[in-house]
Amino acid sequence: MQRSQQRAETPPGHVVVIGGGIAGLAAAHHLVATGLRVTLLEATDRLGGKLMTGEIAGVQVDLGAESMLARRPEAVALAEAVGLGDRLQPPATATASLWTRDALRPMPKGHVMGVPGDPAVLGEVLSPEGLARIAEDRDLTPIPVGDDVAVGAYVADRLGREVVDRLVEPLLGGVYAGDAYRISMRAAVPQLFEAVKEGGPLLDGVRRIQERAAARQQTGPVFQGIAGGIGTLPYAVGDAVRAGGGDILTETPVLGLTRTESGWAVRTDTRTIAADGIVLATPAWSAGTLLAAESPAASAELSGVEYASMALVTLAFRRTDIEAYEALRGRSGFLVPPVDGHTIKASTFSSNKWQWVADAAPDLFVLRTSVGRYGEEDHLHREDEELVAVSLRDLAAATGLTARPVDTEVTRWIGGLPQYPVGHLTRVARIRDEVAKLPALRVCGAVYDGVGIPACIASARRAADEIAREIIATPTRVRGTGSEAGQ
Repeated sequence: MQRSQQRAETPPGHVVVIGGGIAGLAAAHHLVATGLRVTLLEATDRLGGKLMTGEIAGVQVDLGAESMLARRPEAVALAEAVGLGDRLQPPATATASLWTRDALRPMPKGHVMGVPGDPAVLGEVLSPEGLARIAEDRDLTPIPVGDDVAVGAYVADRLGREVVDRLVEPLLGGVYAGDAYRISMRAAVPQLFEAVKEGGPLLDGVRRIQERAAARQQTGPVFQGIAGGIGTLPYAVGDAVRAGGGDILTETPVLGLTRTESGWAVRTDTRTIAADGIVLATPAWSAGTLLAAESPAASAELSGVEYASMALVTLAFRRTDIEAYEALRGRSGFLVPPVDGHTIKASTFSSNKWQWVADAAPDLFVLRTSVGRYGEEDHLHREDEELVAVSLRDLAAATGLTARPVDTEVTRWIGGLPQYPVGHLTRVARIRDEVAKLPALRVCGAVYDGVGIPACIASARRAADEIAREIIATPTRVRGTGSEAGQ
């Protein structure tokens, strides 16, 4: 028999993807395109992880992530591939503010994650003393950063704590719900880390980053949303996976992974599924539990990853009740520095920011607040009514809004965001090194290469590519049938 005939008669490899968030779905979508058989297992009753839509006052809105970075190609490309290209929408307004020093102040421009290139733009945000402290940067002795350094600690040493507390902290907190004084510069702001390693004053390093960005002449929106909500993306990807021949099983928690002579045995609560390859797209604690028997070293590293929890409070008001509040006009929302002592850490004016929300509910004004940072999980134990009340109290202080909402929705994301402390990328490298010792198993998701949607998709494609190469490179391998091996 000729080799081509042997390949034609060899059943395609079977890959089980564990986890139905956007990383797992993206991995399944990519694997289906390679011709491999795919089964995706999700423990809960829905797909999408932190991408989720819901209703408020009869209007569909995002109750999780609401936008995706468009200057990276992965998320936009996936949305287009699954038929959502015509629903991509940039924000209708990106005029954000800072609620700091008892006022809503325009978000300064010309910074890299809050680190300024020109102190002149910070006059409304910093005190005269804070501005004067920035000027000392040029006279300070260079600080070696080694393999990594905390963003907040380094910037505070160079430019003073005010820059960190009123600019860097709220911006980083908006992404990671973390503590800027712990977050890894190398992992969270890699372009700044490279600029710092080049030496010289920090302000000069920021300007070099800005000059390089200008030279690339990137055009188009920085962020994109999807009409109907970012939470519609997971289901469109899921539909595409099924259309490509993949299977998706929800309410199917995985209880164990075991290596076999022919690949892997995936044990669920009702059956055992044979697989040639595994993509593990779950949070660190779950991945660590599943790898405990087969890779204790990787499991131990994963168990050390910390998470932050947060809550989103979505509020709908009658437009006629909020027309008098000038602070709500034209803004996309505001961030809140923790140093100012307020409960909410941000607010998004959804009806201003997303045209599709305004069109869907012309008589309503929808906004949301976020509550909770790393180390501040106590807020999340409050009753829904309390979280609504503190959100309204802070909104009133920031904007003057005293109208009462016609509907509210509180969404808790417990353990929602992995933390990236100093040394995180070294930890990730150790995890991947240990996992690579296992046959045809890879990990992906927000733990590894970034918490944003494009980063999660890129992580998924990397894992899927590596699994596909390994399986396809061993066509004579005795492959699992993917059928139930036990009840």
